[in-house]
Amino acid sequence: MSQQTSAPVFPPQIQPPQAPAHRNPLFGLDNRYIAPAFITCILLAGHLSFGILESYQKTLLAIITSILIELVLGRIFFHKWVHPASAYITGISVGILIRSPAFWPYALCSAISITSKYVLRVKDRHIWNPSNFGISVMLFLAAETVATLSIQWGNYLWPMIVIWTLGSVIIWRLRRFHITGIYVASFIALAFLRSWMTGSPWQSEIAPITGPMYQLFIFFMITDPKTTVRSKSGQCVVVFLVALFEMVLRLNQIVYAPFYALFVVGPAAMLIEIWLDSRRARAATPTVAQ
Repeated sequence: MSQQTSAPVFPPQIQPPQAPAHRNPLFGLDNRYIAPAFITCILLAGHLSFGILESYQKTLLAIITSILIELVLGRIFFHKWVHPASAYITGISVGILIRSPAFWPYALCSAISITSKYVLRVKDRHIWNPSNFGISVMLFLAAETVATLSIQWGNYLWPMIVIWTLGSVIIWRLRRFHITGIYVASFIALAFLRSWMTGSPWQSEIAPITGPMYQLFIFFMITDPKTTVRSKSGQCVVVFLVALFEMVLRLNQIVYAPFYALFVVGPAAMLIEIWLDSRRARAATPTVAQ
């Protein structure tokens, strides 16, 4: 998860900052630090309450690897030191979400996630959310060694309430709440549909969204401005399609449905937008008479 300017949720993941930092009047913080602070709150709340981390050492390894790779690649590609806040988000996401008895998957997943931003690009845009890409690749290629966080909040609602409240305020102020809101509403509606189709209790179908894994997914992965389409209506359509494809995967017993759904739908939407942009640019270019 894998993780900007004044409007988006995340700090700049590719371009080094060119303008003075903007302050958020609610928190008095540079916007680049809001998402890292929030994801740290998720980690602390989840681990202190239910021990969601595999180990501090593995999470630290994921964070350090992510930041180092970001700094090195940023220096190579931009000849500048890229701000590390985005890499911190990616590293801490990997540290929280990955489960493995070994250390190397944490470092490798972080390295794959950050590297994807620099090498998997179309028209100078990277199309996969970094942590989503890295985690999906690890789950697909190293399934015998790697799993993801699956722990729920249990019967205690306060961690989820605190995180949802804080996260909602942050992304609302950063004008990304519609993405999370549409996804959550779609997930719940489709959960009732899955319950009706399969005969499972509706509570069990809705339960996954209360877990810490989904807090990272709905507040960080699906709202990443660098890997979402630009229009608000397009963002709403895409995030609904992510939830719909996730339901299809769940009905087919795909364990890591949300990661794979975003892995497929998100880049497809980005490529369509890039193609449409190219067509508009060609149409707007005057034809030179022969």
